[in-house]
Amino acid sequence: MKSKGNSMPQQCTANLLQIVRGEVPYDRVKGLNAALLDQPSQEAGPQLAADAAWLIETYEPRVDVNETEVQAQLAQAGLFAVCGKVDGGR
Repeated sequence: MKSKGNSMPQQCTANLLQIVRGEVPYDRVKGLNAALLDQPSQEAGPQLAADAAWLIETYEPRVDVNETEVQAQLAQAGLFAVCGKVDGGR
């Protein structure tokens, strides 16, 4: 986490997208489903985008999710990025 600016909706959203489902005690559904990362990208991409949209809508009410997409940055190494268009600061 950053030393300042952690309360900004954009930073909270970025923090949420770095959590793996199951690693938060007492809130085991918070985070992205890690099982999707080991599937073919054509199958996992839409599911991961939907999972990210649900995660943001559920845990960051200040942000409205308009669109999400998954981009393969270094697909051979398993590095993917979840990108999207959001309206923040309600």
